[in-house]
Amino acid sequence: MQLNSIQQSKPAMLPRSVENQTADIAERSSLSDRAYGQLEEMIVTLQLQPGAVVTEGELGTRLGIGRTPLREAIQRLAVQRLVTTLPRRGLVVSEINLTDHLGVLETRRVLDRLLAAGAARRATPAERACLKEYAAWMSEAARADDLAEFMRLDQEFDQQLAAAAHNHAASNAIAPLHIHCRRFWYFYRHQGDLPRAATHHAALINAVVEGDEARAAEASDVLIGYLEDFTRKALDLYLIR
Repeated sequence: MQLNSIQQSKPAMLPRSVENQTADIAERSSLSDRAYGQLEEMIVTLQLQPGAVVTEGELGTRLGIGRTPLREAIQRLAVQRLVTTLPRRGLVVSEINLTDHLGVLETRRVLDRLLAAGAARRATPAERACLKEYAAWMSEAARADDLAEFMRLDQEFDQQLAAAAHNHAASNAIAPLHIHCRRFWYFYRHQGDLPRAATHHAALINAVVEGDEARAAEASDVLIGYLEDFTRKALDLYLIR
């Protein structure tokens, strides 16, 4: 009887509310996304060089982010083959392989063509108006030889085009390929030609804005062809060395 009285008088441990648990998950997801975005930017822009070995502690201090969201971000990067995790040592930034990159472009050719034609067919008037702006912006960045700005616009354009195609499967599949291509451009930028790249983007944009599926698909192929030429120039330079 006494035991029952004690048990009844003891405050019950109430579970945390669903709202609080949901808020915690959302906050962690937000931190993970932030860590991923910052690490991706550091890898693409070569702040973290190919082959560099870094520890989670170093990255956590640099980004000001805790262990759990940082590890979640690293796992995403590992899936995209941007890093390789090293047990008890941290992670190594993936090397850039020239022949592998040609395979990336071979895959991009199919997906980019699909997205370009899809955007030409399905984009809303607002999406077409948004895409149209990028032709002028990228040309301006190319004339100024502003690589960082050009690559920022290129990333945004890729995202806008994928959204305008309204094909989530293709958009999700191509996103990591675009990341690898941007990093490749940063690494071998001396082999690139920003004005020419801007011209090819403008041709693609105009075809999409005008709703010409066949021309959009053809313009996408031409752009990928230019990127393949760019890659082969880098490969030839590597072989000469």
